[in-house]
Amino acid sequence: MRVLRLILAVLVSAAAALAVVRLTAPADGDHGVRKQLAFLRAELESGSAEDAQQLFPEGYFFSYALYGLASVDAGRLDDARWALSRLESDAGRAPFTGEMPLPNGVFYRGWVNWLRGGILSRVPEAARDTAQVRAFDEDSAAIAAAFDASATPFLASYPGQAWPVDSTVAIASLRLHDKLRTPAYDVTVIRWLANVQARLDPATQLMPHTADVETGEPTSGAQGTSQSIINRFLPEIDPDFARQQYTRFRTWFLAAPLGLGPTVREYPVGVSGPSNVDSGPLVLGVSLSATVVTIGAANVHGDESLADGLARFGEVAGLPVHTPWSKRYAFGAAPIGDAFLAWSKSAHPWVATPVPPPPRVLSIWWQLPLLTFFLAVGLSPWLLRAALRRRRTAQP
Repeated sequence: MRVLRLILAVLVSAAAALAVVRLTAPADGDHGVRKQLAFLRAELESGSAEDAQQLFPEGYFFSYALYGLASVDAGRLDDARWALSRLESDAGRAPFTGEMPLPNGVFYRGWVNWLRGGILSRVPEAARDTAQVRAFDEDSAAIAAAFDASATPFLASYPGQAWPVDSTVAIASLRLHDKLRTPAYDVTVIRWLANVQARLDPATQLMPHTADVETGEPTSGAQGTSQSIINRFLPEIDPDFARQQYTRFRTWFLAAPLGLGPTVREYPVGVSGPSNVDSGPLVLGVSLSATVVTIGAANVHGDESLADGLARFGEVAGLPVHTPWSKRYAFGAAPIGDAFLAWSKSAHPWVATPVPPPPRVLSIWWQLPLLTFFLAVGLSPWLLRAALRRRRTAQP
């Protein structure tokens, strides 16, 4: 029993020491993303996208889209093209059917156009695939025409349903088109921005989570899962509006429950609500998915302190497992979570030019409560052993 207690004490202290190292060491950056992509490619080839589709309606789509986008950022264009081909398949389009002004809906069309433009942006103009250039031009024109003909800035993602975040991605793809090709959509984007600013969530002055498909008026307030993606794309569209929205987002949604590290809430401060398939289980109001995606938003906004803090906290809470050739989080139980994290950690602007970083929001002392906690955990087995030894010595 003494040997078992000694082994247990060593294991507890080693786990605490590992947590301290992961919390204080710089996040592994591009090298870690490449190892994550290696894990994700193997999982996708084994059917992880089909498994994710059983969990939520965009599971298959996001599995390939995020893998493709992170591959673009990592310079793995063959992998990105492979992912795009899966999105353009019948399986990729299957959830996005029904009558909508923009065929297949703005969710599908916007993300595909953004990925296709990202691939083209990494290839010299003379060497670009002409079929993909043509598809990029045609899809951009169709997206712009749908916005120009709409009374609302928030197009349908599914019949009768509109999520403003999906229109944000589509509009960003038009900005990317105008950077890579002959500029054509500035008026469309300016009109969209004006219409969005007239339909903000009254409580937070942020873009709403859902909107009426006919009028664009908010039908629910701002939520973390959509805000984290919106703020990832807004800098690509309009830096001034993006900075306003990002500042409000940090005010309303950043949290450090129990003082244990930076996280992102699903609902604004002072508001509670139910979890959903996008947010995942909420612990003290925190959404793990929104927290992960906010790493990318912070990166694109130049908010290095927040991006680094969220990434370091994730290295502790995410339970990463390393091999010489791969890396996975939560023991690889949810590959789509790894896809969101790889996309977020690799994020940088595709359209926007660098802007001054926002004011620091994360104290340089944010790690202190967690470090104190891990120190206490690491020392506790030895303090307990010493107390038991003194007790035995004191007994007659």
